Amino acid sequence: MTIPTTGTAATDQGANPSPVVSFRQVDKSYGVVRAVADLNLELHAGHTVALLGPNGAGKSSTLDLLLGLRSPDSGTVSLFGTTPQRAIEQGRVGAMLQSGGLMEGVKVRELVTLARDLHPRGHPVDQILATAGITDIADRMVDKLSGGQEQRVRFALATAGANDLIVLDEPTTGMDVSARQAFWGAMRRQAQEGRTVLFATHYLEEADEIADRVIVLHRGRVLADGTAAEIKARAGARRISFDLDGPVDRTALHGLPSLTSLEVSGRTVRIQSQDADATVHAVYGLGLYPRHLEVSGLGLEQAFLALTSASDQSPATAEEAAR
Repeated sequence: MTIPTTGTAATDQGANPSPVVSFRQVDKSYGVVRAVADLNLELHAGHTVALLGPNGAGKSSTLDLLLGLRSPDSGTVSLFGTTPQRAIEQGRVGAMLQSGGLMEGVKVRELVTLARDLHPRGHPVDQILATAGITDIADRMVDKLSGGQEQRVRFALATAGANDLIVLDEPTTGMDVSARQAFWGAMRRQAQEGRTVLFATHYLEEADEIADRVIVLHRGRVLADGTAAEIKARAGARRISFDLDGPVDRTALHGLPSLTSLEVSGRTVRIQSQDADATVHAVYGLGLYPRHLEVSGLGLEQAFLALTSASDQSPATAEEAAR
């Protein structure tokens, strides 16, 4: 997906080629746990970037460092060429985080109005409500909202002003399908206006569909970085599926070359292979005659699992595993 480089953030990038976000050899530990390890990373204007990783990969710590909520043990984090704190004071950053509750005892409109008034480049309140899809609950008390409604209010607070960077941590948790679709429609419009959108998610189909760049963190390091298609290709494996007319000999199938996984359901066989050509050739070599044979690339979820699993099984560092 190509994002047009128009709008405030793109104009700034033209005047100043510095990245929107820069991590330089950043380390962060909590006791003996090294949450972020020598992290080097840059984000540029107008991109929509998905941050993926298994639990404990360092995603939340990375976002905390980016937003100045925590300080690195070593290395530097900068936003728009300055400190995270200064960039936030300038109204250039909006964030939607999982942690922290919403103010109670106020109506949705009152809370959104407060966020707008505190922002140096605030939008009209009705525009904020409409963009977040919460006009219909504007007069409801904040502590009477459902989980999905709370998420949309958090989104409204994150976009209450003309931010150049929007940071989202699991933004669609608790939203139903229609709310998720509306949310990502709003995010696409933000990116089309030249803003940078960074989101962490467990919904890998969202990353596959929405992001023009995917970053996979593992053990506090960048394991893979590229488009969704490049991440899938890097995983290497391909999916093979076919049906057999006769009984399925699992032992024989387990002996196929380049096999990384095998699933048998009735007479349907599903395989992941590092060399699909060799595997299919060997299937015929067993005297089998597969019907409805299909060979396809991995989806982003399967590629993600393959990459992180390979890294866990390897003594190499995450950067070495990514190469």
